[in-house]
Amino acid sequence: MKAHDGIYLDGAWRPAAGQDVIEVVDPVDERVIGRVPAGGADDVDAAVRAARAALPDWAATPPAERAARLGALRDVLAARKDEIAETVTAELGSPLAFSQAVHAAVPIAVAGSYAELAATHSFEERVGNSTVLHEPVGVVGAITPWNYPLHQIVAKVAPALAAGCTVVLKPAEDTPLTAQLFAEAIHEAGVPAGVFNLVTGLGPVAGQALAEHPDVDLVSFTGSTAVGKRIAATAGAAVKKVALELGGKSANVILPSADLARAVNVGVANVMSNSGQTCSAWTRMLVHRDRYEEAVGLAAAAAAKYGDRIGPVVNARQRDRVRGYIEQGVAEGATLVAGGPEAPREQGYFVSPTVFSDVTPDMTIAQEEIFGPVLSVLRYEDEDDALRIANGTVYGLAGAVWAGDEAEAVAFARRMDTGQVDINGGRFNPLAPFGGYKQSGVGRELGAHGLTEYLQTKSLQF
Repeated sequence: MKAHDGIYLDGAWRPAAGQDVIEVVDPVDERVIGRVPAGGADDVDAAVRAARAALPDWAATPPAERAARLGALRDVLAARKDEIAETVTAELGSPLAFSQAVHAAVPIAVAGSYAELAATHSFEERVGNSTVLHEPVGVVGAITPWNYPLHQIVAKVAPALAAGCTVVLKPAEDTPLTAQLFAEAIHEAGVPAGVFNLVTGLGPVAGQALAEHPDVDLVSFTGSTAVGKRIAATAGAAVKKVALELGGKSANVILPSADLARAVNVGVANVMSNSGQTCSAWTRMLVHRDRYEEAVGLAAAAAAKYGDRIGPVVNARQRDRVRGYIEQGVAEGATLVAGGPEAPREQGYFVSPTVFSDVTPDMTIAQEEIFGPVLSVLRYEDEDDALRIANGTVYGLAGAVWAGDEAEAVAFARRMDTGQVDINGGRFNPLAPFGGYKQSGVGRELGAHGLTEYLQTKSLQF
């Protein structure tokens, strides 16, 4: 798609206040493929004012009509599915097949789910002698990352619109073209002017201005835990609501009774998907000591198959960061059994699919989020030891448990300090709540739980 040279404000594309631009780079060949405005505080202020002005009418719009606009949005996204996939591939580097199957298809499904929820959700209830109203929280500042550029946008904007909120979106600077395509879809779907606004820009400038703006009632942010803490502190000073989907260091616990080959192969695929740039990736594989060496061999063989199948990471900074973690893993005594820090290609931001064995729970690569195609395999003595290791990080976003008996896996999963656990390779459910314990975030996305993040409660006594 051709990049717009303006911001989407109050239902139209308008020039940004300044002249600064962001260059969009294809991470496969390092070629500039587009330029978008680097919006600043003045652009954010104009967008928030537009959202504030549109709020009363949109909040008063019957849920059935809001559902109709979201249904139209889903239909537009579906009609432009191929363009979405091609755009994500161009600016993120994701292989086209993965962009089609995940980056395009999942947001379409999520948009459809909120079209249905907007029509069926009960926005008021009777409790004794009270009527309890669930009303839109107001103007939402949505700040989204680059790793799943359209999904993260839809997972915030769709429930906000379903709830009756208006939105200002600040997308990641690495993937703004997908955000512009979404704004086009919003326009084509007939969403009223001012209900959705888009400001492209840098996080420390436009993102900070949005988080600090006094007329933003809720900040919904997905990204690193470090930035999430700063946003939470800013919002706390204004007693402003936040929804934070942050980092992860998820454990893939393979119990002794599990089908080891399947658990390892699925686990490696999970880590390598999207070049490892997934906050919920199972980057710690926990295996009983009696099956450890077999699991390491299986993981190394599985990772070797991904050398030509995964794309690059998003930019040079991320590439260097991931390679730095790999070097640190070696320095701390872990054993490389696949991949390594060396560049697999001369051009592009590629990182080799990497597997470490002999990883101990205190190592940096077992504690910190790497956000690249790097798997650590850890051994445990018994189930209590596995649980200690699984719960032994500051994160609690996702995880997996494998066992020959489903009840055994569920019993272990109930003891994990994490927001979402897949049992024996359970399928993704766009209606299930997604979010973390501990420093993995505050609040939930997707389904009815995601909708309630954008509502506030009022009770009327009779």
